[in-house]
Amino acid sequence: MAEPKDDTFLDDPEAIEAEIEAALEGEEAALDGGKETVDITEDQGPSELELMRAERDEMKDRLLRVLAESENVRKRADRDRREGEQYGGSKLARDLLPVYDNLYRALQSAKEKENEAATAVIEGVELTLRELLNVFSKHGVSPLVPEVGDTFNPQEHEAMFEAPLPNTKKGEIIQVMAVGFMLHDRLLRPAQVGVSSNPG
Repeated sequence: MAEPKDDTFLDDPEAIEAEIEAALEGEEAALDGGKETVDITEDQGPSELELMRAERDEMKDRLLRVLAESENVRKRADRDRREGEQYGGSKLARDLLPVYDNLYRALQSAKEKENEAATAVIEGVELTLRELLNVFSKHGVSPLVPEVGDTFNPQEHEAMFEAPLPNTKKGEIIQVMAVGFMLHDRLLRPAQVGVSSNPG
């Protein structure tokens, strides 16, 4: 409240009442202004509890993602390990196939010239060929032997030539030139065959 400027002010009751009312209005205005400031401060953002909940949810989501990713990595590593065990020797097996081919050809050639000297060689080559097939089988390599008259299958056979052989149908195997091989359920080498090209 402002100090009275002279003594006559104190004798005038209306002036005093007007001064008091003015002072009260000023204080109410100041209080109303303070309330608005407080309300604005409360509405500015989320509370500390809400912030902590949001942070918790974010951390939980990140943890679940990391766990899912680590499980995927574990499964992928397990699958790669199993494939490595099954198919890791495919390069070596593929390199040994010409050895099989040469032994097989030697055996066929020796059988064509049957004599006493060739008998021992035939037995030795047969034993070696049998042993090689046993080693192949031990490691999941199995021969793929098509028969003459079978239908050509591009998933398992490789056509080396086509010829119009009488009494055959188009796509029939007419000659087997080399045996194919599978490594477990994968094709290691297709069988090399000749195919009939007869129309109809």
